[in-house]
Formats: sequence, C-alpha cells, structure tokens
Amino acid sequence: MTNTAAHLADLRKSYERAELGEAASHADPLKQFDQWLTEAIAAQVPEPNAMTLATVASNLRPSTRVVLIKGYDERGIVWFTNYDSRKGQELAGNPYAALQFHWVELERVVRIEGLVEKVSDEESDAYFNSRPLDSRIGAWASPQSQVIAGRSVLVTNAAKYGAKFMLQPPRPPYWGGFRLQPDRWEFWQGRKSRLHDRLRYTQESDSRWIRERLAP
Repeated sequence: MTNTAAHLADLRKSYERAELGEAASHADPLKQFDQWLTEAIAAQVPEPNAMTLATVASNLRPSTRVVLIKGYDERGIVWFTNYDSRKGQELAGNPYAALQFHWVELERVVRIEGLVEKVSDEESDAYFNSRPLDSRIGAWASPQSQVIAGRSVLVTNAAKYGAKFMLQPPRPPYWGGFRLQPDRWEFWQGRKSRLHDRLRYTQESDSRWIRERLAP
C-alpha cells in the first residue's frame, strides 16, 4: 500500500468562491438549476452535463453510475440509455431515483430526487436519430451490463450491425430515454470553515415549492 491512505485525513480545501443566499436564489428550483448549469457551461468546467444517477434494486442495494443529461424542462430531467441495463432493470422495479451534479471548480453540488418514467417513443426516436452514426451502431453492439467474453464481442457486434444497417440504424427497441420528475432539489455551495450553504426545495401537494435552509 502506498502512503496515499495515510495522508487522506490531511487533504483539505477552503471553499470561498461564492455564496448561496435565499434572497439571491430563485423561488423556482428549475430556474436555479438552469442558472447554475448555464454558469457551469460558461466556466468550461469538465463535462458540466455529467450527473451521477442512483437507483435501488428490489433487494434494497443501491447502485450509482454517471450518465449525461440530455434535456430538462418543467417536466423533468432527461437522459438516454439501454432499458435492459442494470439501471433500467432497477428503475423498472423501483421507479424512484436520485441525481447529483458536482461542479468541482465552482464548488457546487445539485441533488435531485423524484419519480422516473420513460419518455415517449417519439422523443427517443428524435434523440437517437440525432446521435453520431457510431453511437447509434454502438447501441446495437453493446448488451449493456451483461457479462461478455472480451472486447472482441463489441467489435464483432459493431461490424455486424454496421453492415446490416449501413447509414440508417433504427433505434433498438430496448433503448430510449428516462425522465426524472423532481419532487426534491438541493443546492449546495461550498463556504469557508465548512459552513456551507444548502437550500432544499420540496414540492407540496399543490405543486408549490417550499424553500428551506439546511445545516451543512
């Protein structure tokens, strides 16, 4: 073992870039998210669209993976994947999930929780057809989350489906979009002395949002 583990307790950073107060934040969490994502893109942080997706299986074991946000509006947050993957199967059994964005350079985290549903076939078709050709072939070539004998399986499958579909591969029936409908948001802004700003938005039964400050 290297000395890395011994020094982990000594790693510290003082967060002093910004603050998040009630008066300066939006009453609507979607508007606050739009502002922060726009600022992350403008700041050219690495992959500002990357988000961690957490799901829970029927045996109550949680799992996480990084996916890419592909759309958002008042209906929710959208990403696309293989429905037969581990995350797809877990969402089929338990449609509640959580998302997290971490923009390290801006010292910001956004956490989102809610119910997940599949997007319409029309939405999935439109996005699939907008993807580069190799990505569309890749959706056919990869039996996502399944055990395979080696990388040669993927290469062989890609060649097979490339020859079969040429320039117009259709969307696989097992591939499409998910939309998380938020009922809880949390915005975290790092602050000095570990006295971070945390604003939580919780949706009431009448669709109003209640904004509250949480202790860091």
